Amino acid sequence: MPIKEAPSIPGAAPALGPYSHAIRSGDFLFCSGQVPIDPAHPGGPCPAGIVAQTERVLENIRLILSSQGLGFADVIKSTVFMTNLAEFTGMNEVYARHFPAPFPARSTVQVSALPRGAAVEIEVVARVP
Repeated sequence: MPIKEAPSIPGAAPALGPYSHAIRSGDFLFCSGQVPIDPAHPGGPCPAGIVAQTERVLENIRLILSSQGLGFADVIKSTVFMTNLAEFTGMNEVYARHFPAPFPARSTVQVSALPRGAAVEIEVVARVP
């Protein structure tokens, strides 16, 4: 196996720049940060509200994970980027519905802006069994 490979992610929206949706290296899958872009309408606007945006982001992550035979239970680390930490509760409620215990290690940071005017972006690292 090469040191790294970019797996094909059927149904994913095109990347917004020169990056891969995910890189597999050994027993780990590193998923690029996902913003709330609907793969069926990649040029469309982000959904309104932090709850809808977080749901869309996590569905995009689910698509990447499932393409590799993985799920949220395989995620060991996540990083959440938000443009407004005052909306943390809404994001956190959606996040908690998707990730089973034991929850992955997580960092959450506020940033000044995200691509496409998104309010949330999430990246994950998963362990491949």
